[in-house]
Amino acid sequence: MDIGFIGLGRMGFHMARRLIEAQHRLVVFDTSKAAVERLVALGATPASSPKDTADRVETVMASLPSLQASLDVATGAGGVIEGSTVRRFVDLSTVGSQMAVRIHDALAKRNIVQLDSPVSGGVAGAEKGTLAVMVSGPRADYEAVESALAVIGKLFFIGEKPGSAQTMKLANNFLSATAMVATSEAVVMGVKSGLDPSVMIDVINAGSGMNTASRDKFPRSVLPRSFDFGFATSLMVKDVRLCLEEMKSLGLDMEVAEAVGRLWETVIRDEGGDSDFTAAIKPIEKAAGVVVGGKGGGHAAK
Repeated sequence: MDIGFIGLGRMGFHMARRLIEAQHRLVVFDTSKAAVERLVALGATPASSPKDTADRVETVMASLPSLQASLDVATGAGGVIEGSTVRRFVDLSTVGSQMAVRIHDALAKRNIVQLDSPVSGGVAGAEKGTLAVMVSGPRADYEAVESALAVIGKLFFIGEKPGSAQTMKLANNFLSATAMVATSEAVVMGVKSGLDPSVMIDVINAGSGMNTASRDKFPRSVLPRSFDFGFATSLMVKDVRLCLEEMKSLGLDMEVAEAVGRLWETVIRDEGGDSDFTAAIKPIEKAAGVVVGGKGGGHAAK
């Protein structure tokens, strides 16, 4: 299948690579020439812009870091909307349902179908092809790209309503964000009282408290204090903010979500947007006066 792919960052590169390895013919574009060259070396054809990409293929996929980037690539000057060949735009980014509907409506005026297709599973999932791939849009267009999307992960057709997959993704990432900060608070509490954090994580993972943070993030990135899980704090905060906006637009009053949102605002303020999101434990440690993990296991901060 001929596919355009725009956005070759940490996630996009691996998804595009897997498509090439599955014998799909890719036309690729990124603002980073080095990123494009990496894919060209694997067999992709370079494009000069989103429009150029959309001039060459019927299906264009995109994996982009922000709402504005998705809007610009899809509907801006020199964007996919101006392409002469494109029939469908598959957005693998997380932009929230309101932005997804905005892009959908703009593309529809040019008879271009929008498929919302946000993914979950991080860089490791993109590399291994084990992402959860949520899709909403016309079923016929979903079926047209189903085999290609199956290369990057497990597919879930959410429905035909524009933005539905985005709502599903925000619900998922809210739970991931909550697990990270809640587990951090629980482990910091234990360390403050003298418990070994490694033993705590083993117990939690053998019991009813097990979650994605205790199962994956703490053993790999928090306890060793490498903080390198592969997902930026800025992206997690973006997703939490989008989730809160979605809840408010639905008239919901979500006390847990608001508390989680405040915690993540503290994380991005103290650790910066470029930090790994597993660094969320650091402000909690600082407030408690302890350090979790490392050579000392868990100990009072000096």
